[in-house]
Amino acid sequence: MSGYEGDRGGSGGGSSSGGRDGDRGFGDERRSSAGRQRSASRSRGDRSRTSQAPSERRKRTDPARMAAFDVLREVDESDAYANLVLPPLLRERRIRGRDAGFATELTYGTLRLRGRYDAILATCVDRPLPGLDPALLDVLRLGAHQLLGMRVPGHAAVSETVGLARNRVGAGPAQMVNAVLRRVSERPLDEWLSILEKEAPDTLTGLALAESHPLWIARALREALAGNERGVDELADLLAADNAAPRVTLVARPGLVEASDEDAWGDVDLVAGRWAPTALRLEGSDPSGIPAIREGLAGVQDEGSQLVTLALAGVPVEGRDERWLDLCAGPGGKAALLGALAAQRGAALVANEVAPHRARLVRGALAALPDGAVEEVRTGDGREVGTEEPGAYDRVLVDAPCTGLGALRRRPESRWRRTPSDLAALTGLQRELLASALDAVRPGGVVAYVTCSPHLAETQLVVTDVLKKRGDVERLDTPAAVRSALRPGADIPLAERDDVQLWPHVHGTDAMHLTLLRRTA
Repeated sequence: MSGYEGDRGGSGGGSSSGGRDGDRGFGDERRSSAGRQRSASRSRGDRSRTSQAPSERRKRTDPARMAAFDVLREVDESDAYANLVLPPLLRERRIRGRDAGFATELTYGTLRLRGRYDAILATCVDRPLPGLDPALLDVLRLGAHQLLGMRVPGHAAVSETVGLARNRVGAGPAQMVNAVLRRVSERPLDEWLSILEKEAPDTLTGLALAESHPLWIARALREALAGNERGVDELADLLAADNAAPRVTLVARPGLVEASDEDAWGDVDLVAGRWAPTALRLEGSDPSGIPAIREGLAGVQDEGSQLVTLALAGVPVEGRDERWLDLCAGPGGKAALLGALAAQRGAALVANEVAPHRARLVRGALAALPDGAVEEVRTGDGREVGTEEPGAYDRVLVDAPCTGLGALRRRPESRWRRTPSDLAALTGLQRELLASALDAVRPGGVVAYVTCSPHLAETQLVVTDVLKKRGDVERLDTPAAVRSALRPGADIPLAERDDVQLWPHVHGTDAMHLTLLRRTA
């Protein structure tokens, strides 16, 4: 997305150590400290010892849980993205290995399934959830995920979460956490989900609660399935796929690195992607130590993003094929793949991005491309390019800013931030950008309209509305272009349409939309 914007499903965000008990990482010093605290409590005649086991009176919890809590607070207070906050925090606190996996699973799982857990917690708390202190509510959500979404023993989930509450929100709230989580632990997940669905006013609302999606998003995804000739009965599978941790997929940028180059990949387990010839799946969760990634020869990129870029590069153009444009290039993943493909054809890429900080990211992503592959990385408004450079390009990629509803599994917090009111501003911008791209491409050239959202208002309706005002554009056979871009032997299921909509539950990719258009005059 560009910088224009002013188990039923599993839950993980990475490898998990969920099978470990709640005494992870407590050494002799911690036990001695706990003993001193208990002695002090007894000397004061602390009555709480009669209702709580000693492990439930911890004043501290382990670093992994504290890290997860701190990320949730940063996400809530600063509108940060967990995938940008958690990795550096883990490095800073030297949380590694299974503890890092535990923190990752706890963070992402809690964010993804927040709606589910809030609905369950609402039945266990004697006051409205919005009236709770936000930090306390995050503690309860973390406890609920350990109880219902991870393989943490119930006693450990409760005692460690109470310790977290004491450490981060105080002793009084910790008593409430203990009581509430004990109520949550009285039922298994399936029983809770059955209650949510039975008490919901209708089937869709019940499904949205159980699968932790805002109702308006669940409704929009159901409409998108129908509008793309898929059965609405797939909605449950789609929502569950949004709650499953995505595999880490890498892109081997053509001409820069080969999958067979062992020195470039280091000691990691890689398998070929399902669809794209450039895709490699990492059997692990941390690509930062891979030499090819550090050197910019490869990148982390969803296979759907790779496919739409390969399709644009592969579709025939009429006449010259020398100058390509990425109109909304930030943060640079598609631009880097497009630039690598351009270099192999003797073409050059212009990468445009409206936000200066994202333009810097684009420059970094393109740094490893050979000389001549990149004509320019510029900071500018993509809506003006068509007027300023009419007919100047042979291929144009419009990776339009969108709601991101197709990448909810990667950015779990975004489902709670977006609202239906966002659509009006975004769809207006999308129309302007597509119109600019069609002006910027020359007759015989090709434009790819791409969104990481399946919402009909951001995909089919945008293209239809723009083309209503033009008589110089034709739709291309986008499924044929995607099939031509596949790795040998792959057979991808696509609807019988002239555009392409990918789906997490069908293709294992983000829900990328692609429409290919040719300027005819």
